[in-house]
Amino acid sequence: MESSGNSATTIGGYAMAIAKALEASGIDSRTVFHASGIPLALTNDPLKRLPVDTVTRLFKSCVQATNNPYFGLTVAKYIHISNLHALGHALAASNTLFEFCRRLERYFRLVSEAARITLSEADETVDLTIDLLAAPCGETQDAFVGFMVLAMRQLGEAAFNPLRVEFHHAEPTGGARPYEALFRAPVAFAQPRILLRFCRSDLLRPLAGSCPELAQLNDNLATRYIARLDKDDVVSQVKQAIVERLPNGECTRDNVAKALNMSPTALQFKLAKRDATFHDLMDGTRKKLACSYMQQTALSVTEITFLLGFNDTSNFARAFKRWTGLSPTEYRADQSHRATAA
Repeated sequence: MESSGNSATTIGGYAMAIAKALEASGIDSRTVFHASGIPLALTNDPLKRLPVDTVTRLFKSCVQATNNPYFGLTVAKYIHISNLHALGHALAASNTLFEFCRRLERYFRLVSEAARITLSEADETVDLTIDLLAAPCGETQDAFVGFMVLAMRQLGEAAFNPLRVEFHHAEPTGGARPYEALFRAPVAFAQPRILLRFCRSDLLRPLAGSCPELAQLNDNLATRYIARLDKDDVVSQVKQAIVERLPNGECTRDNVAKALNMSPTALQFKLAKRDATFHDLMDGTRKKLACSYMQQTALSVTEITFLLGFNDTSNFARAFKRWTGLSPTEYRADQSHRATAA
């Protein structure tokens, strides 16, 4: 769902990092925010949003106030992972940086409507591509890309670097040196999209702070908030209803339609307009949850079976093999082997 520059929004907690960066630069953030028409009483509530155009206006004032054309890179150092609310906590609990990137791809809508993240894999590399759906300013691009790399270093290893970084905005007149210093990689500008290229093996190393249970809780919370943000997006609404109803075994098309205050026929029609079906959404949601639950060793296969709304473990095992090519037991053994090998 694309958004125009006038309607696209970003999470309000983002502005908290901008305020901290101003204060660290010796600038009274209240004065700059007031001049930009933005209240400083911001929270991490993901439903408290700021229009992308407003953030652009704020950044313009910040650059003028600090006389720093690289102010976006400064802000990157002050974005705390909790500023991304549930997504941030899920990122922090990821098993690997590859999983970190997958979560960004899946739940970035919670952070901003201005872009879409896509992950693509090659034999030795992984590309994280950010396609712009609105027109975020260069400082916004700098701040978020910088935050991602700094957060990945914090969760993994301080020596972690991307292989290449590309920005959509033009190169600042002062040159690329501040970017090269932060990313410790070649940086290109004026590209058709934003891109980070990583060494695949670097992304697959286990993270010391991984906690699958906590990650799953926050994944579910992120899904819930996205559904609330996308009140008119039937696909988001159905996914959330499925997540809520799977454990009690009442996740049928009729029950989901009733929860969304429409008839099953109307639901089917609305999903068809989005090239989606209830069956496919149910199957995809179960697959995503199953792979997450299987990483939670405290959960038995029997418990996972009923959490996903299956009647018995044999039905779950057949579905899981169709999804992954492995039985639940083989999958857990493979995950354990990968962690030991890394």
